[in-house]
Amino acid sequence: MVIAAPASGSGKTTVATGLMAALAARGMTVSPHKVGPDYIDPGYHALATGRPGRNLDPWLTSEDLVVPLLRHGAAGADIAVVEGVMGLFDGAAGHGEGGRSGGDFASTAHVAALLEAPVVLVVDASAAAGRSVAALVHGFRSYGDVRLAGVILNRLGSAGHEAMCREAVAALGLPVLGALRRRPEVAKPSRHLGLVPAAERRADAVETVRRLGELVAESCDLDALVALARSAPPLTAPAWDPHEAVAAGTGGNDAAVSGNDAAGTGARPVVAVAGGAAFTFGYAENEELLRAAGAEVVRFDPLRDETLPEGARALVIGGGFPEVYAADLAANEPLRKAVAAFDGAVYAECAGLLYLARELDGTPMCGVLDEVTATMTPRLMLGYRAAVAVADSVVARAGERVRGHEFHRTATDPPHGATPAWQWSAEGPAGFVRGRCVASYLHLHWAATPLFARRLVEACR
Repeated sequence: MVIAAPASGSGKTTVATGLMAALAARGMTVSPHKVGPDYIDPGYHALATGRPGRNLDPWLTSEDLVVPLLRHGAAGADIAVVEGVMGLFDGAAGHGEGGRSGGDFASTAHVAALLEAPVVLVVDASAAAGRSVAALVHGFRSYGDVRLAGVILNRLGSAGHEAMCREAVAALGLPVLGALRRRPEVAKPSRHLGLVPAAERRADAVETVRRLGELVAESCDLDALVALARSAPPLTAPAWDPHEAVAAGTGGNDAAVSGNDAAGTGARPVVAVAGGAAFTFGYAENEELLRAAGAEVVRFDPLRDETLPEGARALVIGGGFPEVYAADLAANEPLRKAVAAFDGAVYAECAGLLYLARELDGTPMCGVLDEVTATMTPRLMLGYRAAVAVADSVVARAGERVRGHEFHRTATDPPHGATPAWQWSAEGPAGFVRGRCVASYLHLHWAATPLFARRLVEACR
């Protein structure tokens, strides 16, 4: 089932995460999913369920991959809970495809329709009385092509407020499946890019998720929610398989390619993937594709580890918050020197770009891109990007098209190197290709381009 809301800030992350935790506490195996390119919510989902939080995004990976990716992530699970993004009908404005309106494509409603899944609407009733809440719910039920199957009322102020809202919604013929009172003690901390990732506050985050599970268990009809999920029709598309994707060399948005880039035989090369509190952004499927392409994936923490994993032939440094940990990253001078001296393939996104720069807000980084300085800015860069590779790199070939997203409040000087990585706007090229290193602000979901995993592993060989 899909947990949606009329707008951001209504409490769908609280409800979705709490529901996952409550069902897991009952002994169910819960598969957690998030609509859109979000990295932070899936971290809380993973804590709640003990399984990787996974994203469903028809714009990043194609409509055809939404059901296969859900089936892949939900293998062996009893129930799949999908948290929506923004308002129910808010999508990738200006990027409409397949007959859908530009503002609806890649929305929660779009994904729910692809999954044929029932939708539960989380309504913030903190500033509305019963009839106004009912009018809002009525409008959402009558708009679009989703199956709005129930409502969870959130941030109620009193028993009387709850009774008033329940009665008004029940008059619409929709069940109220839960009613949550205002509970500031379970609030999740946030900062400049949204919630603080769960990996940065592990002990506190575990306790927060436990409390959310208790709150939902005592405030929602779990039996009715499980029954609702069971009412979804069977999904018949085959589950996505990383080995098949790598063998085929194409994904949802990847053009057909020749088989000349197929990974060869021999020992499994080590691909070192940055992790820890400073580098928390990444899609589980990317690592699965690397393994399917023949790599041994080994994690390292740039905050703590003073050496790279033994035998590493490639580095993958994804997104996160190096600006929060700049001093600690700088203090780990042995690892910075090891990264600077590394002679293998390097793929870096966003935070990885900053870590490879000479300095971040005056604090020394690795200096792989020794002409680049990075600074925090007041401007949030956020959105989908349709990009074209400007030059050959360890993952892409010049002229190839990809789909990604940006999510940062930093800027680099210069914005690109003599050999840029990508072009995605009229403002000019972006990113850096330096030998076997490629770094930019672009986040990519490799299920759309599994060939990138094959190429990176081949670069190791």
